[in-house]
Amino acid sequence: MGSVKTLASLENLFHQDNVVVFPDNNNGFFTSSPISGNEEILSLISSCNLVLTVTDPSETPSRQDLKRLHLTRLLAFLKSSKKPLPKTFLSPLISMVSLNLFRPLPTSFASDFPEEDDPSSAFSASWSHLQIVYEILLRLVITTEPEILKNHIDHSFLLKLLTLFQSEDRRERESMKNVYHKIYTKFTGERSFMRKSMNDVLLHYAFEMHQKHCGIGELLEIWGTIINGFTVPLKEEHKLFLMRVLIPLHKPKGVQMYHRQLAYCMVQFVQKEPMLGGVVARGLLKYWPITNCQKELLLIGELEDLVENLDPDQYRKLALPLCTQVIKCINSWNSQVAERALYVWNNEHFVRMVLTAMVEVFPVIVEGMEKNLKWHWSKNVRQLTESVKVMLEEMDPVLYSRSLQDLKAKELAAHQEDIKRKQIWEKIEILATQNQFVSTRGPCISVSS
Repeated sequence: MGSVKTLASLENLFHQDNVVVFPDNNNGFFTSSPISGNEEILSLISSCNLVLTVTDPSETPSRQDLKRLHLTRLLAFLKSSKKPLPKTFLSPLISMVSLNLFRPLPTSFASDFPEEDDPSSAFSASWSHLQIVYEILLRLVITTEPEILKNHIDHSFLLKLLTLFQSEDRRERESMKNVYHKIYTKFTGERSFMRKSMNDVLLHYAFEMHQKHCGIGELLEIWGTIINGFTVPLKEEHKLFLMRVLIPLHKPKGVQMYHRQLAYCMVQFVQKEPMLGGVVARGLLKYWPITNCQKELLLIGELEDLVENLDPDQYRKLALPLCTQVIKCINSWNSQVAERALYVWNNEHFVRMVLTAMVEVFPVIVEGMEKNLKWHWSKNVRQLTESVKVMLEEMDPVLYSRSLQDLKAKELAAHQEDIKRKQIWEKIEILATQNQFVSTRGPCISVSS
């Protein structure tokens, strides 16, 4: 109740004869005499230049509430103004925004946990102020012509904005995403620079993984809308972005944090140029995890989405490598991975791809199925494997039977080879026993004359 009364009394203060509150040099506040409208706005901007951390014990709640009211009045003025903002306000406003937003952020070290489960993710204590500052900046970008604003939002400003994506506060990153995307939409002359700057951040994260970056997902969301607007045929620059930036982003352990946005970007590329499906497929296989089961589950889903968007002309070329990887997942000792890979056979596009290369693919598939039925520890996985086996036998009974016979012959040959190897080692052991004196006799020393 005390804070409510404080806010109410401050609001009454603002409405009394246009009185404006200023910060003084002793970190306190004092009131001025009534002033004109433009002067009041400038003084409000000036008062908001005082940056409050909200965590400093010397900052009283009344000072924090007062600054929030100042920011709220500025935002209300921008929203209510029907005329373009006077140029005299732009420089002070951008300066005030910079002072409040551009601040040191805590260093975040790498984490394998998704963001929602990550204990390091936190909310900014000063969000009650930052939220309004972001809204002010967004309003400026929306209502001001780029030709007027470009002198204030330059490359240095854009780079500083980009660093704010590292904030651990999801709310701030969401606001930052809206602002950055709106700037990209309006400032057509800066688009190339903004794309390059985002690429640098993504590349640094993909190949310098000692630090965690909280904003990769938001950056990829922006990229998703950008890719959606690409014209066909795609430029070489955009294809290189796919190969050199997006595909390597499957490598970091923290891919769970942004995989949904990354997969969307990949699918966008394949939908625009289906022939890029081969590039994406080989990229997925290159970065396929070996021991990270959660990552495997994500990539199986992405592989399935990829097959749905592949050009049918590429089915035959990609059937064997993709089916080989799916079979490896089916044979995984992790039951979740094995079950997810078995459910891929419910996808009609995947089955259609298999049908285009039956002779090459079936021996690999049959071997994987039989291995699961014999050795997998999970009863549920064995049951699902049996269901898939029935489906495969119905697809081509003769080929399945022939592949099964070839598998048995291969296993028999391997067994005979194993017997021969054991016999050779037994002979070596017998010879070693007969020649034990070689190791028991002392060393012979010959002295030449």
